[in-house]
Amino acid sequence: MSQTVAVRHTWEAGHRLPHLDGKCQSLHGHSWSVEVTVAGPIAPSTGVLVEFAALKKHLRSWVDTHLDHGLMLGVDDPLLELLAAHGKTYPFGAPTHGAYTAGLLWPTVENVATLLARVMIDHLCSTGEEQRGVRLARVDVQETAVNHATWRGQ
Repeated sequence: MSQTVAVRHTWEAGHRLPHLDGKCQSLHGHSWSVEVTVAGPIAPSTGVLVEFAALKKHLRSWVDTHLDHGLMLGVDDPLLELLAAHGKTYPFGAPTHGAYTAGLLWPTVENVATLLARVMIDHLCSTGEEQRGVRLARVDVQETAVNHATWRGQ
């Protein structure tokens, strides 16, 4: 039998997509939200799938440290160096962020969902939850009241 549980978090961040036509070329911000859903068997000894506290703590800590009240920019954005000198930035596609941003060159809502999926998969692996059969089922990221993207696990 498989169950799912989900945790949510919100953050404020700016971004821009200069490689696209339209208004998203300009620097702008959103009130972002994420819902992370994990699935798997309930542990007989505890009666839970995962401990909410540990899952929430990791998600919230990572987002607050790296994204909240910062700018998400592409590594090739000509404004990256200037803006990084004056505040918090998270460069998508930067080798310094390793596997988390590999192949994710711009901070689109789709890429933010993939980024957070990679962060949470890493957490499930490092805590041993994955060995117990717990897997990341989906990550929903909303950038506005009408725009969102969903990453789905296999």
